[in-house]
Amino acid sequence: MCGIVGILGREPVAMRLVEALRRLEYRGYDSAGIAVLEDGTLKRVRAPGKLGQLMACLAERELKSTIGIGHTRWATHGVPTENNAHPHFAGRVAIVHNGIIENFKTLRASLEAEGIRPETDTDTEIVAHLINRRLGQGLSPLDAVQKTLEELEGAFAFVIMFEGEDDLLIGARRGSPLAVGHGEGEMYLGSDAIALAPFTSRVTYLEDGDLVVLTRNSLTLYDEQGRQTVRPLQFTQASALLVDKGNYRHFMAKEIAEQPAVVGHTMAEYLDFNVNRVTLPELPLDLAGLDRITITACGTAYYAGMVAKYWIEQLARIPVDVDVASEFRYREAPLKKGGFALVISQSGETADTLAALRYCKSMGQHVAAVVNVPESTIARESDVILRTYAGPEIGVASTKAFTCQLTVLAAFAIAMARARGTIDGDEETRLVQTMNRLPRLLVQALSQDSHIEEVAKKIAHARDILYLGRGINYPTALEGALKLKEISYIHAEGYAAGELKHGPIALIDEGVPVVVIAPRDGLFDKTVSNMEEVAARGAHIVLITDEEGARDHGQNTFETIAVPMSDPFIAPILYAIPVQLLAYHAAVFLGTDVDQPRNLAKSVTVE
Repeated sequence: MCGIVGILGREPVAMRLVEALRRLEYRGYDSAGIAVLEDGTLKRVRAPGKLGQLMACLAERELKSTIGIGHTRWATHGVPTENNAHPHFAGRVAIVHNGIIENFKTLRASLEAEGIRPETDTDTEIVAHLINRRLGQGLSPLDAVQKTLEELEGAFAFVIMFEGEDDLLIGARRGSPLAVGHGEGEMYLGSDAIALAPFTSRVTYLEDGDLVVLTRNSLTLYDEQGRQTVRPLQFTQASALLVDKGNYRHFMAKEIAEQPAVVGHTMAEYLDFNVNRVTLPELPLDLAGLDRITITACGTAYYAGMVAKYWIEQLARIPVDVDVASEFRYREAPLKKGGFALVISQSGETADTLAALRYCKSMGQHVAAVVNVPESTIARESDVILRTYAGPEIGVASTKAFTCQLTVLAAFAIAMARARGTIDGDEETRLVQTMNRLPRLLVQALSQDSHIEEVAKKIAHARDILYLGRGINYPTALEGALKLKEISYIHAEGYAAGELKHGPIALIDEGVPVVVIAPRDGLFDKTVSNMEEVAARGAHIVLITDEEGARDHGQNTFETIAVPMSDPFIAPILYAIPVQLLAYHAAVFLGTDVDQPRNLAKSVTVE
C-alpha cells in the first residue's frame, strides 16, 4: 500500500527521499511527493503517476534542506491527482499517511463548521488540519499530535513535520507498519526496513499504538496509553541494494525465473535430505494432540492455504478450515482454546490477515505465520515463524512467494502427518525425496516459456477465460485466473471442474478459451471428461498436463502445454509455473503494466 519515509539528516535529503521511495515502489502507488523545510518554510513537490514524474518536477527545483518526508500514494479517499498526492499541508503541519481514517467525514464536517475549508478530497489532509488546530490552541507539536490521535478511528501510520522545527519528526502507527532507522547524527522513519536499508541496518519497529518523537540524535517512544516506553533495537536483514531486473524485461519475469533457486533455498530450511526428514522450528504445542487447524490468508496466499488443506487433510487426517482473512475476522468463528492457526502473508503486513491473527490469539490459539519478511508485524506477533526464503518480491502479482509458501506448507503437512502417525518413516522419506526433485522439475517447466508465450498471444484477445481444475489442482485454477485478471485485465474465473454442470457451463460458447489443469493423477480421467464437455460446445481448450497426459489427450485441444512428469503431491507447486507464464505473456502482449498493474498494491495494509 502507500509508502512513507522521513529523514532527519546532515546533508540535503530530497534525492535521498526519492531513493527510499523507489524501494517502496513494489507496494503499488499512483502518485508521489516529498516535502522539506527550506529556510524554515514548508515546501513540497508532488506529481501523479510514477516516480519519474516526480523526478522531472524535482529537476526544476534546488532543494537543500536536511529534513524532509516523502510518500508514494495508493488512492483510497480522492482520485490520484497532484492535488490529492501527499505530503499534505495545513498551516504549520506537513504529513504523510498510510492507511484509512474511517471517521474522516465527521471530522471534516467539524472543521468546515469552524470555517476551515480543506483543499483536497483526502482523509489525510483532515488530520493535518486537526493537528494544526491544536497548535493554534498553544499546544506543543507532541501534545497536538497526541490529542489528534485520540480523535481518529481507523488504521494509519503517519510521519509529521512542522514549520519552524528543523530538528523534529513525529511518527505514529495504529494498524499500519512503521519503523525507525538509526544513523550517525541522523534518524529515519519508513514504512518498512527496505526503505531504510540504503541508510542503516539498525531499526526499531514501532508496536501498535506507538508514537515516536525523533531528533537527529534522539528517539523518544510513547505507547498507546501515552507512557514513555522502549522498543528493542534490531539489525535488519533487508538488502541495502536496490533490487533490479537484471536482464529481464520485468520484475515478474525475473521472479518467475528465480523459483527453482528460491524453492530450493526454502526446502533447505525445512528438509534434511541427508536423512530424508522434515525439520520444523520448535512449535508451541504437540501436533499429535490437535483435532483441527485453522488457516487464514488473503489473495494468492489464501490459495496456498487451500492447497495446504488438501495436503494436511489427506496426509495427516485432521480437519482444516480455510478462510479469507477479510471474512474470517468478522465471522467470529468459534475456536477451541489451545488450538492451532496458520496465517499466511508474503509481506507480513496484510491488514486483514493481521486482524485475523489477533482474533486467533484472543481466542487462545497458538499461531504460526508463513511469511517472507521476518521483521514484519505478523512475524513478530506470531508464536512461531515458518519463514519463506523467496527474497524481495517486487512484482505486485505474487509468483515466487506463492511457490515458496507452498513449499513450506508441504513440509508442514508431512511433519504433521508423521507426528500423528498417519504416515510412517518410509512414506516421509518418499515425500521428502519427491520434493528434492522440485528445483530440477521447475527448471524443466520454465523451458516451456517460448511455447507458453505463443499460447498466450492466441488467447490474449479473449473477453472471458475459464480455468478448470480438480482436487488439489482446483486452487491452481483459481490462482491462474487471479494472475490473469491481475495483470492482463482479462476477465477470468477458476472453477472446480466437477462444478461445471452446476452453472458455469452456461458461459461456454464458440471460441471461449478454457484452461484445464490436469496432471495425470487419480482424478485425471474425470477432469478430461469435463474438458471434453466444454470442447463439445466450441470452447478452445488449453490443456496443461504432463507428458503422458499430452500424449493421450493433447491431439484434440486448441493448445497443449506439457509439464514434466511428477508425483501428484508436488503438482500444485510445479503447475504454478505455466499459469504464471501464461498470465505474464498475455499481459506483455496486451501492453499492460505488468509489475504494477492498475488499482493494485503489493502490501495491502488497509482494510
